[in-house]
Amino acid sequence: MNPVNDKPQHIGHRKRLRDRFLKAGGEALHDYEMLELVLFLAQTRGDTKPLAKRLIDRFGSYAGVLSADAKELTEVKGVGEAAVAALKTVRDAAVRLAREEITGAPVLSSWQSLLDYCRATMGHAKNEQFRLFYLNKKNTVIADELQQVGTVDHTAVYPREVVKRALDLGATAIIMVHNHPSGDTKPSRGDIEMTQAVKEVSEKLGIQLHDHVIVGKSGASSFKSMGLL
Repeated sequence: MNPVNDKPQHIGHRKRLRDRFLKAGGEALHDYEMLELVLFLAQTRGDTKPLAKRLIDRFGSYAGVLSADAKELTEVKGVGEAAVAALKTVRDAAVRLAREEITGAPVLSSWQSLLDYCRATMGHAKNEQFRLFYLNKKNTVIADELQQVGTVDHTAVYPREVVKRALDLGATAIIMVHNHPSGDTKPSRGDIEMTQAVKEVSEKLGIQLHDHVIVGKSGASSFKSMGLL
């Protein structure tokens, strides 16, 4: 028996995968291969490809795995505390990088960065979340606040509370963002009515509602772009 041929197939695989990543970047790798790289941090030995593929099968995509609830992650065979920590560290790093892109710069001139940040923080959430960005006269973010977490298809929003907070902060403009866990970013009648209510209250006090954005797993819809503001 040839001992060379008896070596496990994953021997050398880690180095080859790292080399591909360092040479061509993440765009050259499949989702499961990116997960393998993350899992290398938690499992210093062994073949991580089967676990990476199980995670993709369970949560649908690389982003879906990183955004998954820690408890649900541990329900996948082979995922322990170290793997959860590695996955959550990568997700938090992505969120922090996205947040940096909107910090200190006029939001309206870095709109895509705002959308990327919102999708990173809320796009894969299982319950509806309502986030508010309060802006100063230069349209720079002075507060980024998660106001409410609701059910799978509803979040209670109170226009007067939204505007009161703007007054407390000395904000001159607001951007509202919420997610649709279903992935469908089309606004509901309730979304439209609530947005108009916030607009009416804020305008009376000299505060502009720039936009209301609905984000999902794979996209976003802007009320302003749709002619709803």
